[in-house]
Amino acid sequence: MSEIISKEAIVLQQASVTKEQAIRMAGNLLVQENAVENAYVDKMLERESISTTYIGNGVAIPHGTDAAKENIRTSAISMIQYPDGVDFGNGNIAYVVFGIAGKDGEHLEILSKIAVLCSEEENVLRLKDAATKDEVLSLFEGADSI
Repeated sequence: MSEIISKEAIVLQQASVTKEQAIRMAGNLLVQENAVENAYVDKMLERESISTTYIGNGVAIPHGTDAAKENIRTSAISMIQYPDGVDFGNGNIAYVVFGIAGKDGEHLEILSKIAVLCSEEENVLRLKDAATKDEVLSLFEGADSI
């Protein structure tokens, strides 16, 4: 998984924003990485309106709808850290927001690996409290064996 996330796609210490702004920022990082077209970001927001991408444990994983597959150039992950959290509705606060794009059916594998990584509260706390992008990347390097 470490090969599909770069330092440029990791943003730390962000002030709280709305859910929509958080999703848009995660998507825009994927656009900046040239992994997706701009239209993918709107499909991420559309996906959120269908069903929440909050997975629990302080983590949300916004991603596009099935129709968004045509807007993906390459698989990639973005990650944004919100120390004070982002309200994803129904009392669900995300401190870590991942944007994902999976090319050629890889999105389920990416979702699964992030879910496994974040199923351990210790890992989520490390992501939430990371002071450097290298700390975040080291967690992903460890997740490559998942």
